[in-house]
Amino acid sequence: MAALTPDEKSTVVMIYTQNFLARGEVLTKTNVRVSTWLRTQGVPEYIHLLKPTVLHFGGGGFKTLNFSEMYLPVPTIIALHLAPPASDPLDYSPDEPNRVMVPITALAGAFQFTGYLRISSLAGLSTSIELAHSAWVSIYNADVTNHSIPDMQPIHVELILIHPKNVSLAIKG
Repeated sequence: MAALTPDEKSTVVMIYTQNFLARGEVLTKTNVRVSTWLRTQGVPEYIHLLKPTVLHFGGGGFKTLNFSEMYLPVPTIIALHLAPPASDPLDYSPDEPNRVMVPITALAGAFQFTGYLRISSLAGLSTSIELAHSAWVSIYNADVTNHSIPDMQPIHVELILIHPKNVSLAIKG
């Protein structure tokens, strides 16, 4: 890895796909807000992950892999968040009118993301997700679990980006 330039930063992230979880560093410009990076036009075709540790799922278990570098195609990514305890300020104004937080669970592969989706109070969840057409959606105050790993404690994050076309959304009754 080359040394960081004065206008770059390294951020540890966790990236989820249907088959694995990767934790590693991404290099970005200092002005990039990594927690919402995938929503921007400046996102590359591949996320270049440095020093990743990968939990690969398959065959009823998982295997831990370590690499020096990894290139993840953005379309295969289900979710991304800053590795705890890092966090960014909220990406919305709590005072914004006509918005509510709806408790949801997003299911994707072996992963479950439980938190809150911010939607219009004038439309329900169904209408909001049908009309949004967003490539990436934020889930707030989220817990990430994986039932394939019984000893895995929930990972709590303030903000996680999910690719809504790669997950199923559920509401507990």
